[in-house]
Amino acid sequence: MSNSITLQKLTELVGGTLSSGSPESIISGLNSILEASPGEVTFLGNARYLPGLKTTRASAALVPEDLDAEDAREGLALIRLKNPTLAFSHVIRFFGPPAVEFVPGVHPTATVANDVVYDPQKVSIGPNAVIETGVHLGDGCTIHAGVYLGRGVKLGAGCVIHANAVIKEYCILGQRVILHSGSVIGSDGFGYEQVQGRHQKIDQVGIVQIDDDVEIGSCTTIDRARFGRTWIGEGCKIDNLVQIGHNCTLGKHCIIVSQTGISGSTRLGNYVTMGGQVGVAGHLEIGDKVMFFAKSGVTKSILEAGAYTGYPARPLMEGRKMLSLPAKIPDLLDRVRALEKKLAALEGGTVQS
Repeated sequence: MSNSITLQKLTELVGGTLSSGSPESIISGLNSILEASPGEVTFLGNARYLPGLKTTRASAALVPEDLDAEDAREGLALIRLKNPTLAFSHVIRFFGPPAVEFVPGVHPTATVANDVVYDPQKVSIGPNAVIETGVHLGDGCTIHAGVYLGRGVKLGAGCVIHANAVIKEYCILGQRVILHSGSVIGSDGFGYEQVQGRHQKIDQVGIVQIDDDVEIGSCTTIDRARFGRTWIGEGCKIDNLVQIGHNCTLGKHCIIVSQTGISGSTRLGNYVTMGGQVGVAGHLEIGDKVMFFAKSGVTKSILEAGAYTGYPARPLMEGRKMLSLPAKIPDLLDRVRALEKKLAALEGGTVQS
C-alpha cells in the first residue's frame, strides 16, 4: 500500500461529499475503525461501530450522509455517502495490490482432452489442471492450478475456477461464475435404500446447473440431482463450508452463509438469506425474501416474507422470546423449590412468616 492521495481526490474517487477536514490532507492507507492510525482512512458500515468514531485514530472516515457530526471525534475528516461500505471498495482497490491480470494460454503441465471446445488464446488454464473430454469453455475463463473439470462440463464466458476446485460430469455453469478453492460441484446426492439390512446406493444421474454471476466459497459442496437438476439461480452468493443437497433449487440473488446445510429437494424463492449454521430439512418450500438468523432450524415450509429465528424457526420476535426462555429456567427452579418448602411447612402445621 504505497499509494497516497489527497482528501479531496479521495472524496472524488468515492463520489462523496467532504463535510469536514482539509481537502489537501494526505491519506496514505486504510484500516478498520478500531485499528486505523493517523494518515489512514476508515469507514462506518455498521451502527454497532458508531462509538468507535469517537476514539479512532484515523485521519478520515467514510460515513452515512445523515451522521451527526457530534458522533465523531473532533478533527476527524468526514466523507459523507449513501453507502459507505460499498464506496470503501474503491478505497481498497486504490490502496490494495494490483489485480491479477488475465493471461491467456495453457500451462504445459495441464491435461486437456483433444475434443475440448475452447479458444486457447481466450482462456487461461493453470498448471496440473485436468479437463476431460467433451468440456466447453467460454471465452475469458480462468482455470487455476489443480482444477478438475469432468466429462461434458460446460462453462460460460468469464468464469473463474480457483485452485483445486472440482466440477464433475455434465454440470453447467453460466457466465461469470466464481468457484473458490476446494469446492465440489456435482458430487453424488446422498441417496440410499436399505435392502436386507444393507444400504444400497441409489444412482444419481442428474446435474448441477449454476446460473450467471454466482459466487461459491471454498469447500462448499453442491450435490448433483438424483435426476433432473440441482439449480442455483442467478446472482446467488454462497459462503464457505455450505452443503446443498440433491435436487435443491435456489432462486435468484440468495445469500447463504457459512456452515449452512440445505437438505435435498428443498426449494428457495428469490432473495432468501440464511445466516451461519442454519439447518434446513428436506422437501420444503421457502418463499421470496425470507431471512433466517444464524443457527435457525427450519423444519417446515415458510412462504411469508420476513425474518425468522430459533429452533424450530419462528417469526423473529416470537423466536427471540422462545430463545430467551431457557435462561430463565434456573430462577424458575429456585422459585418452585421455595414454594415447595413453604407448602411442606404449611402441610406440617408450621406457620411461615
